[in-house]
Amino acid sequence: MGCCNSTEGKRDWKPLEERSCTDIPWLIIFTLFCIGMACICGYPIATGGASRLISGYDSYGNTCGKNNTKIDGVPLSGRDMRENKYVFFLDPCNLDIINRKIQSIALCVSKCPAAELKSYSELKQFALNNGSHLCSYDISPTRYPGSPDRYTKCPKLPVLPSKAVPLFRRCIPVDISCYTEFAQAFITFVSDNTVLRRVIGGVLASKEIIMGLCLLALVLSLIMMVVIRYISRVLVWILTILVIIGSIGGTGVLWWLYVDSRKALNNNTTSVFGKEVASDNVKALLVYAIGATVFTVILLLVMFFMRKRVALTISLFHVAGKVFIHLPLLALQPFWTFLCLMLFWVYWIAVLLFLGTAGTPIKNNSTGVVEYQMQGPLQYLVWYHAVGLIWISEFILAFQQMTIAGAVVTYYFTRNKSQLPVTPILSSMARTIRYHLGTLAKGSFIITLVKIPRLILTYIHSQLKGKENACARCMLKACVCCLWCLEKCLAYLNQNAYTATAINSTNFCTSARDAFVILVENALRVAAINTVGDFVLFLGKVLIVSCTAFAGILALNYQRDYTVWVLPLLIVCLFAFLVAHCFLSVFENVVDVLFLCFAIDTKYNDGSLGREYYMDKALMEFVENSKKMGWHKPKDGDGREMKPMTRGGTLA
Repeated sequence: MGCCNSTEGKRDWKPLEERSCTDIPWLIIFTLFCIGMACICGYPIATGGASRLISGYDSYGNTCGKNNTKIDGVPLSGRDMRENKYVFFLDPCNLDIINRKIQSIALCVSKCPAAELKSYSELKQFALNNGSHLCSYDISPTRYPGSPDRYTKCPKLPVLPSKAVPLFRRCIPVDISCYTEFAQAFITFVSDNTVLRRVIGGVLASKEIIMGLCLLALVLSLIMMVVIRYISRVLVWILTILVIIGSIGGTGVLWWLYVDSRKALNNNTTSVFGKEVASDNVKALLVYAIGATVFTVILLLVMFFMRKRVALTISLFHVAGKVFIHLPLLALQPFWTFLCLMLFWVYWIAVLLFLGTAGTPIKNNSTGVVEYQMQGPLQYLVWYHAVGLIWISEFILAFQQMTIAGAVVTYYFTRNKSQLPVTPILSSMARTIRYHLGTLAKGSFIITLVKIPRLILTYIHSQLKGKENACARCMLKACVCCLWCLEKCLAYLNQNAYTATAINSTNFCTSARDAFVILVENALRVAAINTVGDFVLFLGKVLIVSCTAFAGILALNYQRDYTVWVLPLLIVCLFAFLVAHCFLSVFENVVDVLFLCFAIDTKYNDGSLGREYYMDKALMEFVENSKKMGWHKPKDGDGREMKPMTRGGTLA
């Protein structure tokens, strides 16, 4: 991996004192890889694959809207289609759901039929008037009514009115009843599955409630973000008590609703139409109530055993709140990252579609249709493109982590807060782009190396489902689980390595080694932060989801005679959790960066003159309390009074 072989036994950390480029070879490798990704995009564009996707092509290899070259063995290829810019399907309703395409002969036409054509005479008249051959090119329009091949080489009658799709120039029927065969198959499946039918009906009947509850989850997440900025020991206990009350109260309400619904069902107070719905609701309520009871018991046990491990976590949360006050743009980081990921994913999917229409034209002897396929080494471009999806996505996520780490490190190790940059977030981005892109490339590549085999094993497991024996299934799951655990451990180490790079401007391996040493020396504190801190944030997520679910139960209770609760409530709870996770994940990242800065600060400083702490007053109080209880001692053992960092020439 190109790790450094440093001969330094012990090196002092020098935060923000000097900057230098890190992991330049990896930046070169990543740049070359991105150039390869660009070349993959350029290949279908240069060979006409992108043009074929956008403009469309017929079943004989002719690209619509262009003058085409002859394809060997295909008599109807090589035609001038500059006047025929639209793709027309003889049977547009013949959908192949598995292969995601229309099973029909395609032709290039100059105009889509805007009106219904009921006979071959009308087809002939349309072709003569508009120059659009709606039958195969080897049949002239005058022969449409009497040609013996009209049943196989002409469109199925009646020809429905169609309209060209914007940008992609495909003639698609205006009347969606064209797809009744597909819709009927789906409806038949849903009708046969009565439970699925009632569940889908419940979602449709509760769509307004679902939208309202999703909005409530967003509002609660914003409120929680504001509250958690000013978190203190009292607020933690208040939050804990609220979660306990919410869990116990929600569990009690679920059992009460179950008993009430069961009585109503047994007493036949519901209508005949609502019998099946009521029975489904009783079963769903029983499952929810049992699950809530188990969850509440586990929650109470965890809270009991972790009640004393909150001091350092609360101090870090308090400082993290101050960080958000000084750096409000931190809260926008997930949105920018999400936007970058979405843009890259759209680009990636577009190139993948381009590759699907690139390659060499090959005639299918059974159908006579021309298909484009990549042969030889070119077929591995898709695999290269797939690796690029993972590596570049991980690189974008790593860039967010480095940006947050750089901004928080600047805040922590700047003694005079009035000397902070005007926009620490933008300054951190600029520093990362100028010095540390190679480090991000290396760290994200390591995650990619672990993620690719895990995804491959997961895919193999899904393909062999029901075919492999129990031993093979167990081994596959064990391998996937081990790789997942390794990926999470490496991701945590990477995050701390990025923080060390932001502090000392060292390469990835040196930063990872130094961060690992610091974490090992503070193993108990790491355990406390990763348990108590994550648990407090988890309580916030649980509170948001619980409040949203409780409001959902009360709202859906008024529709219990004709609405199945299962899917609407699951949709709302899932959305609430995702929103809460997006808002609180940045706070969690900031706390992790602050902890590493705090550990470095306490290791190399002791609060004496000339070695003052950088830490905030809240963390200083924790250190002083720890010293009084014998948990923390000055490095030189002289017992001098510890001095916190100064803020504008005064004590913090």
